Amino acid sequence: MELTLKIMDADGFVLASATGQGETFLVYRQSYREGDCVVVEASEPGHIFLALDSANQPGPVYMKGCDYCLAVPFGDKRKPYSPNAFRGDIHRLSVRSARPDEIAQRRNLALNPWDDHANRTLFPHARANVETRGEAVFAARNAIDGEKANDDHGFWPYTSWGINRDPEAALTVEFGRPVRIDEIVFYLRADFPHDSWWEKASVTFSNGGSCSFPLVKSGAAQGFSIEPCIVEWVELHGLIKAEDGSPFPALTQIEIWGTEVPMAGDRNFAAVAVEGEAEHA
Repeated sequence: MELTLKIMDADGFVLASATGQGETFLVYRQSYREGDCVVVEASEPGHIFLALDSANQPGPVYMKGCDYCLAVPFGDKRKPYSPNAFRGDIHRLSVRSARPDEIAQRRNLALNPWDDHANRTLFPHARANVETRGEAVFAARNAIDGEKANDDHGFWPYTSWGINRDPEAALTVEFGRPVRIDEIVFYLRADFPHDSWWEKASVTFSNGGSCSFPLVKSGAAQGFSIEPCIVEWVELHGLIKAEDGSPFPALTQIEIWGTEVPMAGDRNFAAVAVEGEAEHA
């Protein structure tokens, strides 16, 4: 897989770029300006480990298309990121193809620190029918960014999905390809007594199935095993708020654990699946 990293300005001019086979790094020795974008391009769809800023560790994501562009955040849009992210006059970006064994292992398939409202290429992707006051620090993408600190709110690392007190709030996590899932984990925001909590949450799957889960007042992980199933998206809805004095329940993180579906991902994973079948033949 040929991989390219770019920095582009508001007019589409390429300020810096680097290309490599299977892995590449880009060091940009200038301060970002408003309108700049960081871009990753791949010669084919597949699984990659991506870090668009050195303040975040490389994480596994799935490129369904061949290019992804993230506008460098400024102002309110910077709040969901580390104060060190996208700042200063030297920046290191990196991307590499995922190894076959990394693709095949069971993991949290809902993790994507680089998700964004405009994202249609880099999966997983989170979207919601409501976000508190439209503020970035309460956006749907925060529920899959990997940040689990939940005893405060309103700034990094206390990112969360806020529902703006809407009882019909729903959040969808899209995977961009079929995956096999077997467990869902919730981290409720737990800035008590400011926060409330949900006593029940329901989930509907793209295959038509559904589950409901009892939740408690806690900032700890609340995990639930489910019957393994193959899905392309999961929708969280039917959020029943506890009867307490706070009107502010929120979700810090959702983890959806499982494995890739053979032949649904890139060619490296297909090779692993064939080798595994041969070993057990």
